[in-house]
Amino acid sequence: MSKNTKPEGEKKMTGKKYLKELRKLQGELCKLQEWVKYKGLRVIIVFEGRDAAGKGGTIKALTERVSPRVFRLVALPAPSDREKSQLYMQRYMQHFPAKGEVVIFDRSWYNRLGVEHVMGFCSKEQHARFLENCPQMEKYLVVEAGIQLIKIWLESSDKEQKRRFEARMEDPLRQWKLSPMDLPSRTKWFEYSRARDLMLTATDTKWAPWYILPSDDKKRARLNCLAHILSLIPYKKVPREKVKLPNRSMKGAYDDQASLRGRKLVPEKY
Repeated sequence: MSKNTKPEGEKKMTGKKYLKELRKLQGELCKLQEWVKYKGLRVIIVFEGRDAAGKGGTIKALTERVSPRVFRLVALPAPSDREKSQLYMQRYMQHFPAKGEVVIFDRSWYNRLGVEHVMGFCSKEQHARFLENCPQMEKYLVVEAGIQLIKIWLESSDKEQKRRFEARMEDPLRQWKLSPMDLPSRTKWFEYSRARDLMLTATDTKWAPWYILPSDDKKRARLNCLAHILSLIPYKKVPREKVKLPNRSMKGAYDDQASLRGRKLVPEKY
């Protein structure tokens, strides 16, 4: 058993312990955020993986305590007819980070090597060409342009994917998560596995490596992901001036609550 493998039979992490560890990591992410702004860093984090692997929850854990102006989430819909006529990378590159930004792609240009390939949305020639060109694109247009590229693949088991899909089908609060591609993808498990293997073989490079995140245990996966991202971007605490709250000026004072009387209020049901 490798040192990164969870011991068999390990107890499920309690919600209390998870939240405690999550708060620590999110505090460090706030420090990282200030460092990114201070140093003018540019970072891209790509999240890919099987359907229902837990990308959304992991991204939420990463972003819920930081500024959306610094940690920008990009989750693009299916391309329009106009976008289909553009260079393939064009619609992704317009979202690349400026100084002081971390851009998070919830699925990315790797759609071409995954869902587009498996579901027949691109030709075999387009797939083969992108498989060959992607590593060089990432090297010259991203990494050598000064952008740090972090690529994370979330991997869930067949049993866990089945369980999560069934939960989505039965729970009204989760049914929105079922996309038109989810159920067909369930029947193409091994096609997606082969597409993943081809992608990793071609694009797991020294300048832009892939990091595989086992995600059957959602809590541990989220914590491991945040800790790993923090380890990949060297940062320090940025000194901040003490902030003093100014007193309210009484110039022009009046009863500013009386002026609201008679207005429509939101009913207090809780």
